[in-house]
Amino acid sequence: MSPTFRSLSIHNYRLWASGAIVSNTGTWMQRVAQDWLVLTVLTDNSGTAVGITTGLQFAPTLLLAPAAGALADRVDRRKLLAATQTALGVLALVLGVLVVTGVAELWHVYLLALLLGTVSAVDAPARQAFVSELVPTEDLPNAVGLNSASFHAGRLIGPGIAGLLIHWFGTGPVFLINAVSFAAVVTSLTRMRIGELRPAPKRPPGGHAIREGIAYVRHRKDILLTMVIVGMVGTFGLNFQVTTALMARLVFHKGAGEYGLLGSIMAIGSLAGALLAARREHPRLRLVVGATIAFGVFATIAALMPTYELFALALIPVGLSSLTLMTAANASVQLSTEPAMRGRVMALYMAVFMGGTPIGSPIIGWVGEHVGARWTIVLGGVVALVTAAAVVLWLAVHEHVRIRVRPSRAITRDEDPVAVGSLTR
Repeated sequence: MSPTFRSLSIHNYRLWASGAIVSNTGTWMQRVAQDWLVLTVLTDNSGTAVGITTGLQFAPTLLLAPAAGALADRVDRRKLLAATQTALGVLALVLGVLVVTGVAELWHVYLLALLLGTVSAVDAPARQAFVSELVPTEDLPNAVGLNSASFHAGRLIGPGIAGLLIHWFGTGPVFLINAVSFAAVVTSLTRMRIGELRPAPKRPPGGHAIREGIAYVRHRKDILLTMVIVGMVGTFGLNFQVTTALMARLVFHKGAGEYGLLGSIMAIGSLAGALLAARREHPRLRLVVGATIAFGVFATIAALMPTYELFALALIPVGLSSLTLMTAANASVQLSTEPAMRGRVMALYMAVFMGGTPIGSPIIGWVGEHVGARWTIVLGGVVALVTAAAVVLWLAVHEHVRIRVRPSRAITRDEDPVAVGSLTR
């Protein structure tokens, strides 16, 4: 089998990936439908309302992540994921019924977005850490890359389908289809070979699980720097569910089909980045910083495109660079974290990565509504460039390091993480 797809030779991972592609497609369909419902049906093109909806959906991640990570390190992650995926499907079903019956109001969407975010906050660290139970450690970067490929394959397919369904039938059926899609993940979890899983050591009851996770991350400079980057870029740069809707509607005066197409075109670059990431054995901070710079440059260029067609094409390198950033950061954190701490560390990682959205999305929505849709993307690009420059400067001044790639080896808690891996003195 090609090195790019080697994790698919493992039975449990193959099941997981097959369920994930179906669910990811449904999730991206719902994202498009939810934003379009708020923007054009429940409000009069209010970017602020779209931003608030997105913010409510991601706020629980910031608040619940430490506790969710401790839970993921203590319980059976497979059973936890079966429960959370079922709950996510029920919430999508409720929203679909409200829309189809014509009784949906803006506060309904706000409330369901908050509930969806609450369940997702519990789901995310368990889902991130569960990958390490499906494959050997040496295949973990490949599995993370393929997970990203699956996610963005859904992103490639989902928005286009959603745009067509919205045009033909409205947003309601899209939510109902997403509800059904979660059955694919639940089915894959129930059919796994339990004896072939590689569960991490469970943390015993008692003690201070949350405090231990925070202390672990605080003393890991490599993880902290990665979190700074993904936090800033995630907060201000990766709000494309808001920015592309504003660009399509307010700048280029397009409809739901063209809006959905933008997500699919951007996913071409994202999928390419994910497949390239799956081939990398040991992603390092150098790649994270480089991808951040590339994202800042390409996002700024995309914002300046004068026509819809050129803007759509410019989103391909934006998707490639953003996906490279996300996958490299995710894999490097997972690989360098002790298995018993992985759930808590990934919970904090997801809190930083996704938890900034409640802050960034309303700001981005307000900027788009009152300053201009183009500035929502320019802001993200500038923040990415400034963040990358600040990280490099901090390393040069405080740690006297230069960034280069060295052969990888595991980092133990007794070592200074800045002295090994990609950060070298």
